[in-house]
Formats: sequence, C-alpha cells, structure tokens
Amino acid sequence: MSEIVGVFGLGDLMGNDIEKIIKEFNELRSPVATAELVSNKKNDFKVRFTGAFCRTCGFYDYFDDLKILLEDNNLKTKIGKIKEIEKGATVKFEKLKNNN
Repeated sequence: MSEIVGVFGLGDLMGNDIEKIIKEFNELRSPVATAELVSNKKNDFKVRFTGAFCRTCGFYDYFDDLKILLEDNNLKTKIGKIKEIEKGATVKFEKLKNNN
C-alpha cells in the first residue's frame, strides 16, 4: 500500500496520479512487466517491477516507459536507485521540483 503524503505540494499532488499512471502502465505492459507502488514520500516514490521480462534485452526500458508515462501526465521524475530483486527490480523515482 502506498504512503501518501498529506502535505500540499509534491506528495499530495502526485499520490493518486501516480497510482493511475501505474494502472495505465500495467494495462499496456502486464504480464510481461507489472508495476506496483510500494512507497510515496514527499521527494520520491518507489515502484516494484515484476514479470517475465528479458533481463538481458530491455530490462531497464520498462523503468523508462513508466518515467515517460509520468512525464506525459506532467509528473516530472528522475530515476534514482535501482535495486534488482529475484523476479524484477525496485526503482526509486525522484520527484522534480518543477511539477505542476
């Protein structure tokens, strides 16, 4: 479950939006790659990606695909730390200050 920040600004603005965009990502990419919001803080959020994606050809492309969907919805982010796990990865997205 997500940890939605109840403060005006980035956390408050982006909580539900992030979940909607992840749902859209999953409609386009699942079951090959499935994303799940695991935390949402004021300055960043983490998404767990799991699935049957090929780790040697385009594994990181799925993270970029979500970043692009976020940007298409005026949510500007930067990919931070990527932690590979057994069946995927957990990716930290840093929220950029110029979000509307």
